[in-house]
Amino acid sequence: MNMFVDQIKIEVHAGKGGDGMVAFRREKYVPNGGPAGGDGGQGGSIILKVDEGLRTLMDFRYHRIFKAKNGGNGMSKQMTGPSAEDTIIAVPQGTTVRDLDTGEIIGDLVEKDQELVVAKGGRGGRGNIHFASAKNPAPEIAENGEPGEDHYLELELKMLADVGLVGFPSVGKSTLLSVVTGAKPKIAAYEFTTLAPNLGMVMLPDGRDFAMADMPGLIEGASKGVGLGLKFLRHIERTRVLLHLVDMSSEDPHQAIERYRQINKELANYDPELLRRPQIVVATKMDLPNSANNLATFKADLAADKTLEKQPEIFPISAVTHQGVQQLMQLTADLLDKTPAFDSESHDKELVAEYRAAAPVKDNKADFTITKDEDGTWVLGGEKLIRLFKMTDLTHEESQLRFARQLRRMGVDDALRAKGVQDGDLVRIEKFVFEFIQ
Repeated sequence: MNMFVDQIKIEVHAGKGGDGMVAFRREKYVPNGGPAGGDGGQGGSIILKVDEGLRTLMDFRYHRIFKAKNGGNGMSKQMTGPSAEDTIIAVPQGTTVRDLDTGEIIGDLVEKDQELVVAKGGRGGRGNIHFASAKNPAPEIAENGEPGEDHYLELELKMLADVGLVGFPSVGKSTLLSVVTGAKPKIAAYEFTTLAPNLGMVMLPDGRDFAMADMPGLIEGASKGVGLGLKFLRHIERTRVLLHLVDMSSEDPHQAIERYRQINKELANYDPELLRRPQIVVATKMDLPNSANNLATFKADLAADKTLEKQPEIFPISAVTHQGVQQLMQLTADLLDKTPAFDSESHDKELVAEYRAAAPVKDNKADFTITKDEDGTWVLGGEKLIRLFKMTDLTHEESQLRFARQLRRMGVDDALRAKGVQDGDLVRIEKFVFEFIQ
């Protein structure tokens, strides 16, 4: 069964940088060898890359957690550890990436082979060669590798098409798409036959071509989740021209105008920008008995509608007999030639003004936090403090003293005193516990 997946949540965990090394030169005939510990390698990043061969996010249904490899540790003789390879994840063209923690859009992947770093790998820790000084020519200090970034993301696919086919179920959208493109959508004599957007390329004799998509499930209330509309309305956002198909074969001569107004209302409720895009009203099923009379009634009803800013162009066709189909495609191509691209995100009030080309950075957060456990232990946290802690090699006393100096410069000691810490109180950072000494 062909399943169309256009929205998915994933986890990405970049690789940790390799640890720096504490080492010294011990070679014959080399007096005063000095420090020789190398740096750790760079951790692997997580990168999304557009793959034009993909059409859905189906590959993510059963694989939602992605982890990059860690960098290699530094080695003696000042040798740097190997950097880990980046993890490349293929996504379909038209994928929007949102950070679930911040709600921010961090990328819109619409170009061929476009890449987006969604989780940056940690840098390698420095070896002890970087900490040598005149006062301490043989330091036993090295850094652990920097942790890689972790993010929870939502991927949303918005199909890239120049022309969108909209209208009530069973008005002939799938039939028209199958006639003018190589697409093979399911066609049957009942509503909601189409359960996923279908995309096809229209090739004209004059050499022009454009992508056309059939948007399923639009009925009254679609913008509020009725039917399949809300699920697939997002795919209309990127289209530049809309073909609004209206069935003219009904026994009720006024059904056409009612359904025409209902679809336009749902488009406006979802995104008012959609009604400002060029729209051709396509009168379908003109080969059936009632169609000619219903078309005349439809035109009269439109002419009497004072709420319309301008009268839409109406083009009658029969996809079954191919009547008017080629002329409609020529008209659509002409309209595309003079229609600019639209802002496909105008409806989303949560979006930032610009997309960022890198993984999100969490700003405006305190360098450290101080809380107290029920047993009286002081607990230190905060993004910057935890990062420094994880990059400290606690197996060497000099590294511990350096970390204590870093905390003092950040103001942690003064903040603890201000909160009432006493000499000998226990302080915990993650699982590491030490005594506070004035």
